[in-house]
Amino acid sequence: MNTLKNLITNRRSCRSYTDESLSRETLTELINAAVWVPNGSNNQPWRFVVITDRALMKQYSDAAKSDWLARLAETPHMQQYEKAIRDPKYNIFYNAPALVIIYGNTESYWRVYDCSMVAYNLHLLAEESGLGACWIGFAHNVFATRETKAEFGIPENYELVAPVILGHPASSHPATGTPRKPFSINFHTGTE
Repeated sequence: MNTLKNLITNRRSCRSYTDESLSRETLTELINAAVWVPNGSNNQPWRFVVITDRALMKQYSDAAKSDWLARLAETPHMQQYEKAIRDPKYNIFYNAPALVIIYGNTESYWRVYDCSMVAYNLHLLAEESGLGACWIGFAHNVFATRETKAEFGIPENYELVAPVILGHPASSHPATGTPRKPFSINFHTGTE
C-alpha cells in the first residue's frame, strides 16, 4: 500500500536517470499538483521555469561548476566537492530529462518556505508516479543571477528557491531508507 507515510519515508534523491523524456503534460500535471501547499497569506508566490533541453542543462551545469571553482576559496562548503566539479564528465543535473526551477516573489515574506514546500511536493509526486527527483543545490549560483533570470523572463522581484530535476530512475532505490540521525523532541505540557 502506497500511503503518504510510505511515500515520505521511502522517497530518495535520484541521481541516475534513463534517457526517457518527460512530456510537457506530465510536467504540467506534477507542477499543478505540487502547488497545493499551505502558503503565507495565500500569496502563492511561486513562478516556474522548466528546461527539457539536455544540451542547455549541460551548459548551465558547466557554468555552475566553473563559477564554483572560481570561488572555491570563499565557499568552504563546496571544497569537499572539488574533485567532482573539476571532472568534465560530471553533470550537476545527472543528465536528467527535466529541470523545474522554482522562483519566489520577494514581495511575499514567506516565499522561501512556500516554494520549498512546492519543491518537496514535487519530490513526493515524483515518487508516487514512479519518477525520481533531486533538489540541485549546486545550481543555485547560476539560476540566482540577474542575467539568467532575465533570460528566463523572470521579474527582478523574484529570487531563486529550488532547482529540482525529474525523470525516470535508472535503477530502483533500496527498500530501506537512510537512517535518521538521533534528534530530540522536547514536549512542554504545562503540567510538569
